[in-house]
Amino acid sequence: MSIVSNSIPKAVALLNKDEIIGIPTETVYGLAGNIYSVKAIQNIFAMKQRPSFNPLIVHIKSVNDLSEIARDIPEKALLLAAAFWPGPLTLVLKKQPCISDLVTGGKDTVAVRVPNHTLTLALLDQLAYPLAAPSANPFGCISPTMAAHVARYFEEVLPMVLDGGACHRGIESTIIGFENGEPVLYRLGSLATEDIEAIVGSVKMITHDDLAPAAPGMFSRHYAPLTTTFLTTDVKEKLKTFPYQKIGVIVFQKGIDDPKIVQQEILSSTGNLAEAASQLYAALHRLDNCHLDCIIAERFPDVGLGKTINDRLKRATKK
Repeated sequence: MSIVSNSIPKAVALLNKDEIIGIPTETVYGLAGNIYSVKAIQNIFAMKQRPSFNPLIVHIKSVNDLSEIARDIPEKALLLAAAFWPGPLTLVLKKQPCISDLVTGGKDTVAVRVPNHTLTLALLDQLAYPLAAPSANPFGCISPTMAAHVARYFEEVLPMVLDGGACHRGIESTIIGFENGEPVLYRLGSLATEDIEAIVGSVKMITHDDLAPAAPGMFSRHYAPLTTTFLTTDVKEKLKTFPYQKIGVIVFQKGIDDPKIVQQEILSSTGNLAEAASQLYAALHRLDNCHLDCIIAERFPDVGLGKTINDRLKRATKK
C-alpha cells in the first residue's frame, strides 16, 4: 500500500535505496528515481509499462546543475532557462556521457528541467543526484495532479507518494528541443507557445511521433481516460447523436442543460485558460470514475493554453 506523506527524510531514504516514489511538481506528479541507478530507471519503465524508446525527463534543482547533464547548450536554450526556470519548461539537449541511454531512450539527447515546487526542490537539495520523473501514471492514462491519483494507480507497488497538494499548473511541461541552435516545439504544455516565442522568436513544431519520439509526450494517443471520449465544437449537437443515457461533459465556461448529462465539469466559469488547464486532468479523473457511457468534451479557443488543452483532449479521444 502506498504511503502518502510529506516527509522529505522518508523520501530521501527510499530514493537512496534505489526505490521509486511519487513526487509533486507544479505540472503533474512524477514517478521519480535516481538517474544513475539502473534498477531505479528500469523500475520506472516497468511500473509505467512505458516503451523503452520513450525518453524520461531529468529533474535538477538549479540551472547551475545543467552542465552536469547536458553539453553544447545553444544560446537560445540558456535564454529560455533564464526566463522560465524553475518552471514548466523542459529542454531537450545533447547529453553528457554520464547520462545512461536507459534514461534517454537510446538517444544522444536528454530532456531536463527545474521543477517549480518547493517540496520537490527541497527534496532535490537533499539528494546527491538528479531525478528521472515521468508522469506518475500507467502509460497512456490520465496524468495525476493529486497524490491520491498516484496512490490509486500504484497502490500495490509504490512505497511512497510525497504529498505536495494539488498541482498548480495541472498539465505537463512544454518541451523544446533544438535543430542547429534553433528551437523546436516537441510538446505543447503549461507554458504557452507565445511566451516562448517572446523570448526566442518563432518556434518550429513537431509534436507527434509514435515510432521514434525525440521527447516524452509525443504519442498521438495519450493522457486518456478509460471512458470513450469525444471532442467537439458543439456539445449540444453532439449530445443529440447519442442514445446513451449516462454522459459526462467537459465545458470551458457555461454549463449545458440536458437530462443525459449525469456529471458536468465546468473548467473555468470566468473564462480563464490557465485555470481551465489546471483543472483538466482532475476533471477527467472524476468523470472516469463515474461509470459513464461516454465523455463529451468541448473544444477550447485555440489560443495560448487553449492550444494545450485541445491537444490533450484530442489525444484522449478514441480513434
